[in-house]
Amino acid sequence: MPDRIAKDGITLNDCVHITTMKKFLQMLFNKKPAADASIHPTPKRTPYELIGGEAPTRLLANRFYDIMASDPHAAELYAIHPLPLDVIREKFYEFLSGWLGGPQLFEEKYGHPRLRMRHMPFPVTPQLRDQWMYCMNKALDEVVHDALLRAGLKEALGQLASHMINRER
Repeated sequence: MPDRIAKDGITLNDCVHITTMKKFLQMLFNKKPAADASIHPTPKRTPYELIGGEAPTRLLANRFYDIMASDPHAAELYAIHPLPLDVIREKFYEFLSGWLGGPQLFEEKYGHPRLRMRHMPFPVTPQLRDQWMYCMNKALDEVVHDALLRAGLKEALGQLASHMINRER
């Protein structure tokens, strides 16, 4: 079924993504104490802290690239990455650190991530986005133990990955 236009050029599909993102952001920055606030992100407890800080964040970045390099489902994605992966692994860890609410390592070294601009020289198709999410979802399943946090991160990263698409094929 074609995506109908809801209002001001925004499609119903866009509305679903916006609503989901609003719910995730409300969860991340909820100021009301939860029943067990120790496992939910708050302004005082970032996702970075909830997954355990530096070591698990680095593990997430490394597992992502390990999966990409070894899983046949990600062969096309792996083929467009510069080898060896050491430098890009480190940059991805630095990005994730700040994106998850930890130290802003990427911005300190390189400035604002400007992800879409940085990815424009590369053909990012829906198929490559799906391969990226396949690797990221597997890495998140291994590293992030809290199911609610993992689901929220998958949703937010999925939207981020979709925003990187710059070619249909």
